[in-house]
Amino acid sequence: MWNESMPLYKQIANKIKNDISNAKLSPGNAIPSETKLAKTYGVSRVTIREAIKQLVDEDILYRVQGSGTYISHGKIEHNILKLQGFTEEMNSLDNNPSNEILEFQIMPPPEDAQTYLHMDLDKKVYYIKRLRLADYEPLILEESFLPVDLFPDLSIDVMKRSKYEYISGKGYKIDRRYGKLIPRIPHKEILNYFNIDKNDPLLFLEAYSTFQNGTVFEYSKVYFHPHKYSFKFISSRNGDDQIY
Repeated sequence: MWNESMPLYKQIANKIKNDISNAKLSPGNAIPSETKLAKTYGVSRVTIREAIKQLVDEDILYRVQGSGTYISHGKIEHNILKLQGFTEEMNSLDNNPSNEILEFQIMPPPEDAQTYLHMDLDKKVYYIKRLRLADYEPLILEESFLPVDLFPDLSIDVMKRSKYEYISGKGYKIDRRYGKLIPRIPHKEILNYFNIDKNDPLLFLEAYSTFQNGTVFEYSKVYFHPHKYSFKFISSRNGDDQIY
């Protein structure tokens, strides 16, 4: 049954991959326990554990401590040098984007939003927290602060769709986003939304965005799912491409 020229755990890993594909399981689905897999394939739990480790290393599976092992969403290779909205990016990849609005309120700007948006405390901002999904799988948790003066008719309905499409439709010319990526250990809320382990580091983006006239129109905090996002960029010797 098994090929003696290949390590058994690798054969099991390939068999699990084929069975996942043939069963047409979706990203985020749990696979059976090690005990059940050992019985299914007639091998030891040690062999199953090694096979799963290989599939985790290949980003086909990911583990959640105390919960189980899950099928990964194919990692999205985000072009960090291209400024585009989440909806636009997902549509270009033939993924089905959607947004779950977790919070939407008008409030005085917090200290960090005051700094980035160049606002006085007597002004108001929208605070919007969104869980951003592709094919119903959560990929991003986003917190946005936008000046009420710039977008007096912003609504929950708008934020359920494309924020950038709404802004462009008002005649504004979006130009640049300035940000920094920081590795972070997820807090409890992130663990619940992303279904990840507490020791899984994720990338946190703190950024502000401007129009062509230099006006800062948004300050945002973005958390990327560690098993579903990777970042790519191209560096040139002459410095044509830049990360601000």
